[in-house]
Amino acid sequence: MSQKQFKKNDFAPNDEEQYQIEFKISEIGEGIDLIVQRLNEKGEYEMVQAPVKRFNDRIFIVWDQPFDGRLIFDE
Repeated sequence: MSQKQFKKNDFAPNDEEQYQIEFKISEIGEGIDLIVQRLNEKGEYEMVQAPVKRFNDRIFIVWDQPFDGRLIFDE
């Protein structure tokens, strides 16, 4: 399993009044086995059920507010 770290400032607001972070399919694959984890106040990662949207060659992770975290995926 591979992972990509991301920060709060990597998120961008979308048209649905939520925030999203964008990845290229070439970076993380098709996104079938994605695990999204949020970094909590204790410095530990916790899994979240974040919606995943696909458009063309991009995958978007959507959440109601930006957070520090990581994306775990199969290569």
